[in-house]
Amino acid sequence: MGMFKSCLQSLLKMVNSIIGMVGMAMIFYSVWLFMAWQRHMNGVSFQPFDSPVPWFIYTTLALGVSLCVIACSGHVAAETANVHCLSCYMVFIILLTLLEAAVTADIYLNRDWEEDFPSDPTGKFDELKHFVRSNFDFCKWVGLFVVAAQGLSIFLSIILRALSPQGQYYDSDDDYVSARLPLLINQAHPAPYVVGEPHITPNNDRVIFHEKVNR
Repeated sequence: MGMFKSCLQSLLKMVNSIIGMVGMAMIFYSVWLFMAWQRHMNGVSFQPFDSPVPWFIYTTLALGVSLCVIACSGHVAAETANVHCLSCYMVFIILLTLLEAAVTADIYLNRDWEEDFPSDPTGKFDELKHFVRSNFDFCKWVGLFVVAAQGLSIFLSIILRALSPQGQYYDSDDDYVSARLPLLINQAHPAPYVVGEPHITPNNDRVIFHEKVNR
């Protein structure tokens, strides 16, 4: 059982590293976009104050950082095999998968999905759309590979959570009570207190004096 658990931990780390590499790639890509945008803005003589924000660069950077944080949490969860860490990691992966599913559904079901996004002043968003359309098969397989890695990480986390000592519960309440019963029996119960009139021991001198008077 210990060797099987170690193999699952190593496999979860390997699958989780895919998410980390995707996050690092997005961070490097956003940094390159930001540097190109800075060179473009330095070449412009007049910069209006109400110029649109390069949201595509910031969004890519935020997604990359989020993926790296999720990958780090997954590595910690796989190393410790802690129930709480694995649960948090699964919640992060599920939320990420739901976000990806929502964006994918909006693109496929909404014909005017491009209007949902603001205009990108850098023009890199349009370049990305053109690249995806021209290399649709390649991008499709990459997306499926990443989604499969996320699903496999959730599956491995569930198995590790079930194998962890904290995840094993008692089968019934009787077992739980019997396991706790010796602790209750060994406890020393304090003696009961009796509330009543105080008992006063008579003084010997007073008893002798009363006997002499009675005589």
